[in-house]
Amino acid sequence: MGYFNRLASNVYFIGGFAAIAGIMFGFDIGSNSGVIGTIQYKDYFHDPDSLLQGGINSALSAGCFVGALFAGYPADRFSRKYTLIGASALFIVGSLLQAAANGVPMLCVGRALNGLSVGVTSTVVPVYQSEIAPKEIRGRLVSVQQWSITWGIFLAFWIQYGCQFIQNTAAFRIPWAVQAVPAIILVAGLWFFPFSPRWLASQGRLEEAAQVLADIHGSGDVNHPRVKQEMYEMKATIDFEENVASHSLIDLFKPGLFHRVCLGVCLQIWQQLTGMNIIMFYVVLLFEQAGVGDDQQAILLSSGISYVINVVMTVPAILFVDKWGRRPTLIFGALMMSIFLWAVGGILATQAWSVDPISGKWRVNIVGKEKINGMVACIYLFVATFATTWGPLGWVYPAEIYPMRVRARAVSLSTASNWLFNWVLNFIVPLLMERIRYGLYFLFAAFNTLMCLHIFISYPETKGYTLEEMDVVFQHNPRKRVPREILDQWMAQKAGQTENNLGPVSSANSEKKLEASDV
Repeated sequence: MGYFNRLASNVYFIGGFAAIAGIMFGFDIGSNSGVIGTIQYKDYFHDPDSLLQGGINSALSAGCFVGALFAGYPADRFSRKYTLIGASALFIVGSLLQAAANGVPMLCVGRALNGLSVGVTSTVVPVYQSEIAPKEIRGRLVSVQQWSITWGIFLAFWIQYGCQFIQNTAAFRIPWAVQAVPAIILVAGLWFFPFSPRWLASQGRLEEAAQVLADIHGSGDVNHPRVKQEMYEMKATIDFEENVASHSLIDLFKPGLFHRVCLGVCLQIWQQLTGMNIIMFYVVLLFEQAGVGDDQQAILLSSGISYVINVVMTVPAILFVDKWGRRPTLIFGALMMSIFLWAVGGILATQAWSVDPISGKWRVNIVGKEKINGMVACIYLFVATFATTWGPLGWVYPAEIYPMRVRARAVSLSTASNWLFNWVLNFIVPLLMERIRYGLYFLFAAFNTLMCLHIFISYPETKGYTLEEMDVVFQHNPRKRVPREILDQWMAQKAGQTENNLGPVSSANSEKKLEASDV
């Protein structure tokens, strides 16, 4: 096996390469965030007002919503790998359209195409990663997707920061064109990576699935005990879902499961209502409105620091996501973010606001360097808190809580809700910045306070439980851990039910478990 083949069989390399799709999304946020504050952009597009700028920004989110909503079909029909390749190719087209835009309509079309691509990849990449990864590192591997998004935002912003010194339209065309680079890498490289073994098994291609598992977990040996064990479990699960469980879309709305669907959807909506994406997207305008810095370069530099913090502070979440626990991390994150936003809003509320006679937009005159530094510090601390808590867990938690037979559709629904609210916020936030000004921070602070209470009341801890045990976890008090004896009793009953329905498959699986334990 050659060096590249060994890399293509390394689970970390596979998951990390697929996460390049997160860089695509981050590139689109970071490049546009810096671009919209430059003189070159404002001059070429005739200084878009709040309503028009909201429409330009929301074109991406609208495309993401549609892409996420319908991502499940191509992922099941054509494979996770081919779906990611197709979505990446679409992203290249969208990036080139943005780079060549001769007006707002063409710019919006390019952003909408990029949105379709990101909507698909943000749904399919976590599924692909989770189906490739062993259970011991699944949470960590899925969290890399969020880290890739932060890297995309970071790189794109600083590329734009360098380009803003160019005194023509290349100042924004180059950052938009560079967005295509990670998509080109994905299109060229994904052909050499394996299909999801679970997708292969669901298509009846069991020998290929076994070989993929062997390459990843068994050094190419299909007779490796772990490979055989996973193949038996995989086939038993697929047979159970085909012969026993219902596959109707109506399942999502049945008692018990509907509660979990609501929790997953609400968590993704809450992630948007933290205000993080809005702050990252409009950080340049926020600092400009608050009077941070004396010129455009100072404002961009102050804004860029937040992107560095976002990248660095996501690392602890990746390392410790399986140790801290989901529930306390989410509660702590929401509580701290609300405190920082209340503080920023309080500082701005006590200052003098006036309309700029040139731009016609609101500006605030903050008296005292210590107040400016305090406001900037609170925004930086807000970013750090989100990066360590709600950033990765907003994607990890929904992927853990659904049964296998509905997981793809349920994750697609929760992801689509995330992008729907992202679109709404991108459209209305520029208006709110002009209408309620500092009240915008109070609004998102209130949202963070509410989500803190919602998590405490309704969301159970999922750390330490297998995916199969989630059915029991969500039947008990969310504020208490389920006793191990109850889980063992339930699993024993489930095993008996499966054996009665599947016969030879379950028996073979049981025999193989004993055989594997003797090795």
